[in-house]
Amino acid sequence: MCLFVPCHLMFVFSFTAKLLSDDVPDRKLTTDEEEAKRIAEMGKPVLGEHSKMEVIIEESYEFKSTVDKLIKKTNLALVVGTNSWRDQFMEAITVSADEDEDETGEERLPSCFDYVMHFLTVFWKVLFACVPPTEYWHGWACFIVSIMIIGVLTAVIGDLASHFGCTIGLKDSVTAVVFVALGTSVPDTFASKVAAVQDTYADASIGNVTGSNAVNVFLGIGMAWSVAAIYWKIKGEPFIVHAGSLAFSVTLFTVLAFLAISVLLYRRRPHIGGELGGPWGHRLLTSLFFFSLWFIYILFSSLEAYCHIEGF
Repeated sequence: MCLFVPCHLMFVFSFTAKLLSDDVPDRKLTTDEEEAKRIAEMGKPVLGEHSKMEVIIEESYEFKSTVDKLIKKTNLALVVGTNSWRDQFMEAITVSADEDEDETGEERLPSCFDYVMHFLTVFWKVLFACVPPTEYWHGWACFIVSIMIIGVLTAVIGDLASHFGCTIGLKDSVTAVVFVALGTSVPDTFASKVAAVQDTYADASIGNVTGSNAVNVFLGIGMAWSVAAIYWKIKGEPFIVHAGSLAFSVTLFTVLAFLAISVLLYRRRPHIGGELGGPWGHRLLTSLFFFSLWFIYILFSSLEAYCHIEGF
């Protein structure tokens, strides 16, 4: 980098340097030299009234909380990942608050509600703590064991729902569309809620719902029927599944799904802004409409199961 300094400033600097040198003899200065000295001393730094300064650096809890949230959203593996079974069991048996920090940035102590929810869910926490940590086999061990546990729990929930329906006098088809479907879809509901809150757009939330149904229909039914077909083929007996009310349920679901998609497309108008959120009135109406679609599906499926309306 090159610096260009005017000639008269170079003269002032060089003259000032000579004045500060011990080798310069005492002599009477000329008028020009006196003027140059006066100009040079005008730019010389001097101490002011306050010669000392104290700097205090304080941590901003609000900024720290913002940075921590950004880090958690950027690398979600740091939040859900664990290194050992010890960490998982310690986390499972420890009562913790819902949020790590409150508005002041300090760690919040567990409330009475947190203790109640902990003792109600401690069995499930300890059970899921048996899943291998995410560090083993690059996460594959955690994935495989999690799928197996989910399959076992789904089978248990299905049997319990079937026994419950038998106890209160409900048919299996009604129990399936009400209790089994509700119990197996609650995790997807919470996952969609988290995705909708943390994502700028609603794509992840809507995609989770459609992807979950795709897995249930294509993988769930296809794999279950394939295993059953292979089993009965080995036994030497034909594998027959009666349609029952399947055609009526699929047709009813398709009509209601078309209405739901139409509402989502309508909500993309500029005065609403998107599939989720928006003005309070539109949010309330959309939620009530979707709940009504679910109740309509349960109502008509139950009426068809008990032969109050004719299916096909």
